[in-house]
Amino acid sequence: MSGNTSAPYPSHVLSLVNTRDKQVLLKIICTHFLNGSGFTVATLNLDHIVKLRQQPAFRDAYARHSHVVADGNPIVWLRRVMGRPVALVPGSELVMPLAELARQADVPVALLGATDATLALAAARMQADLPGLRIVARIAPPFGFDPTGPEADRILSELADSGARLCFLALGAPKQEILAIRGAEKLPRCGFVSIGAGLDFIAGTQRRAPAWVRWIAMEWVWRMATDPVRLTRRYAQCFAILPGLFWSARRARMSRRD
Repeated sequence: MSGNTSAPYPSHVLSLVNTRDKQVLLKIICTHFLNGSGFTVATLNLDHIVKLRQQPAFRDAYARHSHVVADGNPIVWLRRVMGRPVALVPGSELVMPLAELARQADVPVALLGATDATLALAAARMQADLPGLRIVARIAPPFGFDPTGPEADRILSELADSGARLCFLALGAPKQEILAIRGAEKLPRCGFVSIGAGLDFIAGTQRRAPAWVRWIAMEWVWRMATDPVRLTRRYAQCFAILPGLFWSARRARMSRRD
C-alpha cells in the first residue's frame, strides 16, 4: 500500500474482516476452548487501515490473524457497499461475553496491558460479575513497551507459566496485534483478543460514550471531544481515506457482478 493517503485502496483491505458477527465469533471461540486450540482476534477500524498502509509489520500481523471483526460503523457501511455485509463488533464489547465463555469452560484468563491499577480494578469487576472466572495473570508492560523486543519475550514466558488460555490484550494498535501473533507462535493453545481500551472501560478509568450516542453512530464525536489533542489528527486521517475505500468497495461489488 502506498504512503499517500489519497491513493485508492485494494478491496482486500476490507476483506480482512472474515467473521460476520459476534454470535458467529462466540461459537467459533467455544470450539477453540473445547479443542484446546489457540486463536487470534483483531477488530478492524479506520484507524487500523491508516496504520496498515503505513506499517509493514502491522500489515503482516493483521494478515496472520485467525479472526477479524468489524470494529467501527464505517467498516460496516463499506462492507455493505461491497455487497458483503457484516455486523458491528466493537472489541470492548467482546471482553465480558468471552470471559463468560471462559468461565463456563473453566478456561484460565490473562489481562495484559493498561496499568497495574486498571488491571486490578478490571479483574475485580469481572470476577464480581462472573463468579468463578479464573484470572491467572495481570501483566502491565512498562512504558514504551516494544512487542518485538526482549521484554515481550519475558512477558510471553510469564504468560505461559500462568497457564492462561485466553489473553485480553489492551495495548492499542499496532502493539497488541503484533504481540498477538508472537504469542500465538509461542503459546499455540492460548487465544489472544485485541481489545484496545476495553479493560479501561470495565475498570472505569475511561468512560465510553452513552448508549444513545453509540446508537446514532456518533461515538467518534464523543471520543474526540474528550481527547481532542490526541484524536483530531487521527480522525482527520481516517476521513481522508474514506473516498478511496468507498470506490474500492464499489469496484469490488461491480467485479463480483461481472
